[in-house]
Amino acid sequence: MSSGCRPRLRVMLFSAWRGVADGQLASQHAGQARLGRTDGPTVVYINFFLRSISKIDDYKMEYSVQLTFREQWLDERLKFNDFGGRLKYLTLTEANRVWMPDLFFSNEKEGHFHNIIMPNVYIRIFPYGSVLYSIRISLTLSCPMNLKLYPLDRQICSLRMASYGWTTDDLVFLWKEGDPVQVVKNLHLPRFTLEKFLTDYCNSKTNTGEYSCLKVDLLFKREFSYYLIQIYIPCCMLVIVSWVSFWLDQGAVPARVSLGVTTLLTMATQTSGINASLPPVSYTKAIDVWTGVCLTFVFGALLEFALVNYASRSDMHRENMKKQRRQCELEHAASLDATADLIDTENNATFAMKPLVRHPGDPMSLEKVRQCEIHMQPARPNCCRSWLSKFPTRSKRIDVISRITFPLVFALFNVIYWSTYLFREEAEES
Repeated sequence: MSSGCRPRLRVMLFSAWRGVADGQLASQHAGQARLGRTDGPTVVYINFFLRSISKIDDYKMEYSVQLTFREQWLDERLKFNDFGGRLKYLTLTEANRVWMPDLFFSNEKEGHFHNIIMPNVYIRIFPYGSVLYSIRISLTLSCPMNLKLYPLDRQICSLRMASYGWTTDDLVFLWKEGDPVQVVKNLHLPRFTLEKFLTDYCNSKTNTGEYSCLKVDLLFKREFSYYLIQIYIPCCMLVIVSWVSFWLDQGAVPARVSLGVTTLLTMATQTSGINASLPPVSYTKAIDVWTGVCLTFVFGALLEFALVNYASRSDMHRENMKKQRRQCELEHAASLDATADLIDTENNATFAMKPLVRHPGDPMSLEKVRQCEIHMQPARPNCCRSWLSKFPTRSKRIDVISRITFPLVFALFNVIYWSTYLFREEAEES
């Protein structure tokens, strides 16, 4: 640039800055006077760029975001001469030099600005008085969650912006036309997927007036693959391992007891670990139903062994009673034979016994035989009874029945569980 152009540029910048400074002074002194405006409210257009979502905490019901927040409004007091289009805009880095809307995030828990290496903020003032305010901020926002379908759920987390002190008579927030919310392309969340977002208005009325409010709803879908690998498959494996005791010998008491107690304690530890990462809510979650039923199946397998052990001891007692009865019958029969031999030796009389033989021509005998044949027809064989008759003891029968009943009931539970909650998830999505 020639030495002759530099003085003129300096004069232009000085004149522009002088005009802006005068406007800033007027803006500062007239900030309070804005309440008494008669030419309508100031309209502030809002848009932001969502840079990242660092976490979504189910226990605290909050999420953290980092965004570039932008506001744009018109302040005619800040007009300046652009010298024929040579000056596009002027940049400020101190927000307290001009009038600013009193916007705040109504569902914010924590927040901070970024000052590395320089404060990440700027204010652009355009020749016709338009002001663009841009700042990079990090926020931790509350997100009330409904965990009834956890972990097959979807959550809606909102970001609300409202005016703190100016009513809609003086200040109105509007979404910028076109694309008010931009999201970084490679947004990565470990356990969620951002499906979509919706912008809306949420004006609030209080006893001091109506205040302008904007909100954006972020719809998150929980990634089920993580929970399938970490919770559902391990629980299924624990339930199946508990069924191994049905195939062990009923006399292997240490093996069956240790297997049942180990699976029960592991399942209880798994359940407590799941609940530790979730808030204590008053309703039943989908994961509670799953872990509760799995814990019931494991506990049922342990109780089944207690029943088998009792039935085994009962079978042994019955077998001992049968042996004693047989021994008594044999001793009684031997005593009767000895008595009969003694009677035969004492009495040499012979008795003529009439043989019980049916004569071929006796019609009454034939009729009775037919009636007996009719009434003594063999019963139809029962498949279950005939199959169970292969196992002589009750304890063995209980084990055999459990080998079939437990898997069938657990499979039926899976069909009901997945059909119910997947259907509810689709209904909630629609």
